[in-house]
Amino acid sequence: MPIAFLTLELHIEAAHSLKDKRQVVRSLKDCLRASFNVSVAELDSSGLWNRATIGVVSVSDSRDYLDGLMKNVERQATRIANNHGAEVTDSFSEYL
Repeated sequence: MPIAFLTLELHIEAAHSLKDKRQVVRSLKDCLRASFNVSVAELDSSGLWNRATIGVVSVSDSRDYLDGLMKNVERQATRIANNHGAEVTDSFSEYL
């Protein structure tokens, strides 16, 4: 049974404090969970207020389904981030 793991690196230019960062990250996590029924977590909770690393995980019987799902998640995450003054600077997928 394949497992897909997507890592998103964010640069949050609009954040001027950790509170601003948390608002963007929380919004992104909530929207992705609701839209795609995936598990989402902040992976690197560093003290930097303008950087964040988000992990997205899903399990399915089909690797093709997971590949399409992760591409859609990445597209949606980019849209959400842009709407909140952030940018997805890097992303990569792994399959186990």
